[in-house]
Amino acid sequence: MSWELWSPGIWSWPFAEMESWADAFAPKRGAAAGHEPQWATPNQLSLELAALRLRDFSKADGQPVVVVSPFALHDAQLADIAQGHSLIAALQANGCARIYLVEWRSAGPETKLGTIDSQLAALNVAIDDIGAPADIVGLCQGGWLSLLYAARFPGKVRKLVLAGVAVDTRAEASALTRPIDATPDPAIDHLIRCGDGIVRGRLMAALWPREASQEKRIVDALEIATPFLSNEALDAVAAFNAWDERPLDLPGPYFRQVVKWLYRENRLARGDFPALGRLLKPRDLKCPLFVLAGAADTVAPPAQAFAAAELVGGEVSTALAPCGHLALFMGLNTLRNEWLEIARWLREE
Repeated sequence: MSWELWSPGIWSWPFAEMESWADAFAPKRGAAAGHEPQWATPNQLSLELAALRLRDFSKADGQPVVVVSPFALHDAQLADIAQGHSLIAALQANGCARIYLVEWRSAGPETKLGTIDSQLAALNVAIDDIGAPADIVGLCQGGWLSLLYAARFPGKVRKLVLAGVAVDTRAEASALTRPIDATPDPAIDHLIRCGDGIVRGRLMAALWPREASQEKRIVDALEIATPFLSNEALDAVAAFNAWDERPLDLPGPYFRQVVKWLYRENRLARGDFPALGRLLKPRDLKCPLFVLAGAADTVAPPAQAFAAAELVGGEVSTALAPCGHLALFMGLNTLRNEWLEIARWLREE
């Protein structure tokens, strides 16, 4: 992806300007209230909690694979956008028959006090419901959360995959570290107050760095060429646009902790990340680890992602895909190549 349009000076806007944006979006929960993801792969709702929904994509019995989506700007459909662009379907086609997806729910009045511990506790309930030990596939912001979970509950995770995950946020500057470094704490606090304790997804989407055009964003993410002529390509583009316009709202305390602990203080790499009553470090991870990074990923650059290989204590496999961030989860070529390798790795005893 290209993030050159981003300017840290955006945070120098008067707070009144931010407040007017927040007021405009405050009545809504998420970008498209009432609009649910249209899944490309058949599934059923297995569990519903205040913080998450657990979707069961299983086709047969077997070792459970749990895909943990990011609890960030966009929802879990990034793992199942459209035919040919579904990470779930790619795993199914390559021998992973029992698959679950953790779908984080947009924050509302009842969950606006949620924290990282809240998300870990909800994930723990989901894993217990499935039956441990599970293989966990953590995507982007769902990846560092999965790493914390596997370190906190080593007996519940057999294998761990991290795809597009910033583990050492100081290993290399990124499209997230630069604006976060330039954003003063009062601006973060004000952003949360404007949403009555919730970081509104629509406001964050309006402030977020983007490519020069939506067409380039789609080409990079889906790894398809223009013009979009086939029915499959048109369906994928429509699904991507719907997903892109449906951001999640985040609990204020959770957002503040992520900004401070993961990005500003780099506590995961430092080895003192607070999680469910303990200070966790990557070396607490006991299971085999697979790290997937994108060579052109500016959100979680390769140096940030591959730092995990040096920080954990166990067996590590790695792959570098020739793509940007979103293509790691939905890119046509990445799903055919790197995710084939990951599926084979997951099937190994």
